[in-house]
This record gives sequence, C-alpha cells and structure tokens, in this order.
Amino acid sequence: MSHSQWKIGVVGAGLMGAEIAFVHALAGHEVLLTDRTDEALDHAMTRLSTIYDKGAARSIYNTGKKSTVLSAIRTTTDLGDFADRDMVTEAVFEKEEVKAEVLGALDKVCKPDCLFATNTSTIPISVLASFVAPERRERFVGTHYFSPVSRMKLVEVIPAIETSEETVETVMELCRMAGKTPIRIKDVTGFAVNRLLHVLMIEAVRLVEEEVATPEDIDMACKLGLGHPMGPFELMDATTSSLCLQAQQIMFDAYGERFRPRPLLKQRVQAGYVGGKGRPGWRS
Repeated sequence: MSHSQWKIGVVGAGLMGAEIAFVHALAGHEVLLTDRTDEALDHAMTRLSTIYDKGAARSIYNTGKKSTVLSAIRTTTDLGDFADRDMVTEAVFEKEEVKAEVLGALDKVCKPDCLFATNTSTIPISVLASFVAPERRERFVGTHYFSPVSRMKLVEVIPAIETSEETVETVMELCRMAGKTPIRIKDVTGFAVNRLLHVLMIEAVRLVEEEVATPEDIDMACKLGLGHPMGPFELMDATTSSLCLQAQQIMFDAYGERFRPRPLLKQRVQAGYVGGKGRPGWRS
C-alpha cells in the first residue's frame, strides 16, 4: 500500500502523540491529531514547528518544505472525525481507565477495517484490546514509541492474544515508512526495553541512597563507561520521576521485588522533585 493510501489518526497531542503524528506526516501520510482542547492542539503544532526548525528530524527523513509537512497534520477536538481513518494510534495518559474510555469511543466511530494501535509503555496490550469489540481485536496491536519520537528510531510492536499476523506485518511496515526500526515483543507487562531500563534506574537510585556516587557521576559513568547517550538521572529528569515511579510500581505489581521502587525515588516524587519542564529534578 502506498503512502498516499494511508489516513492516520493520533489521539492525544502530548509529548508522545504529537510527535507520532509528526513522523507519519514526515513520511507522507495524511494525519489527523486530536486532543480535548484547541489550546492543547495549538500548543502541539507550535512545538512541532520548533522541532522541524531544529532540523534533526528533517535530516532523518530528508523531507520537503515545512508548510507541506505541517499542513499534512489536521487537528480536531471531535473523535467523530476519525470515521475515515485507516489506522489510529491511541497516545493518551498512561492509565488503564483513561485508555479504556478512549478506545471504547474510537471503536464506535472507526470503520471496521481500521487498525488500532496503542502507545503504552507498561499496560499489557491484551488488556487494552479487551476494551474494543471482539470483531476488532485481530486488528489491535501495541506500538511503543520512545521519546523523543522525532529522533528515537525504535518501536516495540506488541501483538495481543487475538492480533492477526497481517496486522503485525502491516504495522511494522508503517513504522518503517515513518523512519523507525520495529522489533516484535511478547505481550508482557513492561515489554522488553522498560524492564531493562527500570532495573538500571532502580540500581542507580540505590547507589545514590548508599552514597556510592552522585547522580551526576553515575550519569557520567553510564555515558562514558557503558556508551549510553543519557545517564539514568538525566533520563528520569527528562521523562519525569513521577512517570518512572508509576512504571516501576506497575512492574513491581507484576514481577515482585526486582522492580520495587526505591524509597528515595518515592520521597522525591512526593516532595515534588520530579523533573520535567520548569520543575526541579535530580540534576536541577
């Protein structure tokens, strides 16, 4: 299927959803992006304009004019506009009940052969697939992108219990069209990358608790000693410690002690030292 034949929808115009829309627009697809308010959508489009101007994404996709790319993304606050989409990616807040509400609403609106993808980092895909009608579950799959989506190449593609092989292959090809490298992962809590990552983060916080090293020196050790582009504390500040704590708690509930969040992380989150834009974190 050629690029022009795909009509892509993305629900959620936050950090992840907006850039998922962006990479599909860069790949030449017609994209519809929705959120609850026009203000949120305007903010997302402004941010995408800035990302385009910085040039990193352009160098990956070797794309055309800014106006052409951004005009390929249409915004709406009405889920009813998704009735003509060929594929829809849900990228809303990482809570099961929030995603369930959105997926149920989309299921009523979208055409029967529309592919559904969910950008979750920890919730099992088969759980989320249960919130759509049985007839759609063979066309439901997980697509776990990594932040920032405009630069990170990896996508974990996770089939649910009833996902068809055709759906998996089609979605992996769409990821490749969008400049990504997809890998197929079994549907388990946390998938693969987050299970690896949070074991590292938990041990990094333990090292700080034990006064073995500072957050700054642990970050330096991971970058220079392990070849990581960012250290664990830089990454927690970028993605927010509150989100990391949430992910660790979900995996602790699933797997037990090896994912138990450290007391220092809990204390800092409760005190508001979570990182992110304009908030203090481990290194600010």
